[in-house]
Amino acid sequence: MNKKELVKNFLNNEAVDRVPVVFWHHFVNFHDHHRGLTDPDVLKRVVQGQKDYIDRFQPDLLKIMSDGFFGHPAMTGDLMTSVEDIKKISSCGPDHPFITEQVQYVKEICDMVDGEIYTYYNIFSPLQYIRLKFEEYDEDFEKFCRLFFEDPKAMVRAAEQIAADLIILLDRLFKETKIDGIYYSVQAVQDKRADLAFHEKYVKPLDLLIMNDILNYTDNIMLHICGYGHYKNQLSWYSEYPAKVFNWATHTENVSLAEGKKIFGGKPVLGGFDNNPGTSLYTASESELKAEISRMLDEAGTVGVALGADCTVSEDLDPARVKLIQDLATEYMRAH
Repeated sequence: MNKKELVKNFLNNEAVDRVPVVFWHHFVNFHDHHRGLTDPDVLKRVVQGQKDYIDRFQPDLLKIMSDGFFGHPAMTGDLMTSVEDIKKISSCGPDHPFITEQVQYVKEICDMVDGEIYTYYNIFSPLQYIRLKFEEYDEDFEKFCRLFFEDPKAMVRAAEQIAADLIILLDRLFKETKIDGIYYSVQAVQDKRADLAFHEKYVKPLDLLIMNDILNYTDNIMLHICGYGHYKNQLSWYSEYPAKVFNWATHTENVSLAEGKKIFGGKPVLGGFDNNPGTSLYTASESELKAEISRMLDEAGTVGVALGADCTVSEDLDPARVKLIQDLATEYMRAH
C-alpha cells in the first residue's frame, strides 16, 4: 500500500499491510506560538520548519502545525486579568490576517505534498485559544479557571466570538486548500468543580459547534483530547463526539489504545507512546521498542490503529528513530 491507501484503510477500520506511524513537533517556542501575526519572522520559521519536517520524516500522514496562530487577535493586546477584559473579546472578521495568513500557510504546505498523503490542520476548540494564551504566553496557570468560574456565561460568549472566526477559517480552508481533515484539540477544564454537568453545559456545546461545522465539509476529524503537561480528562465525556479518529494521552490517562478503542465504540485510534522526554520513545533499545510495539498491537490489534504519541514530541526526535518504529511495526505485521 502507498501512504494514502494505508491511511485510508486505517480511517475506515480496514486491514492494512502495516500500521501507520506518525509523530509531530512544534517549530517555535510557546511564546512564539502566539506571535505569528506580530512578528513576521515567526511565520517564516514555522513554514520552513514544517517543510523541513516533511523532508526529514516523510510522514504517513501530515498534521500541519498551527504554530504562530495560537493567539487570537482579540487577545494579543493588553494583558487580560478580569471578566470585564474577557467581555471585550470579539470576532476579527473574514479579512483579518488571522484568517488570510492561515489559509495561505495551509495552502502552501498542502501544495508541497500535492495529495500524496492525508493532510490535517491543527485547530483548537474555542475555549482552548483563551486557555493557551493565559497559560503559554501570560504564564498564569490559574487565570483561565478563575475567570471561567467567576462568570461562565462571559467566558462562553468570548469563546463564541472566537468560534465565529474559526468557522470562517474552516470554510476558506476547505474551499481554497487541499486539506483532507482537521486535527481538533480539546481539553476538559482543569478544575475539580468542572464536573460532567459543567462540561455538558459550558464546554461540550462549544466543542461541537466547531465539529459540526467541519462535518459540513468532511467527517475526517481527528480528535485530540489533550493531556499535555499531565492534564487529565475523562475520556468517556468525549465518547459521543463525532470524530473519526481519537488521540489522547495514553500514559497520563492510564488508558491504553485497546481500552480507548472500547470507550470510543471501536473507532480508529492513534497514539501509544509517551511524548515526554526520557521515556521509551527516546531512550529504549531496539529490543525494548520491539517489545513495547508488540504489546500495544497484541492488545489493540492492527485494524484502526496507528502508532504515535500522547501529544507533540521533542523537536530533537531523530527521524531515524521514527523509521525504526515503522520498521518494527512492519516486522510485527509480517510475523502475524
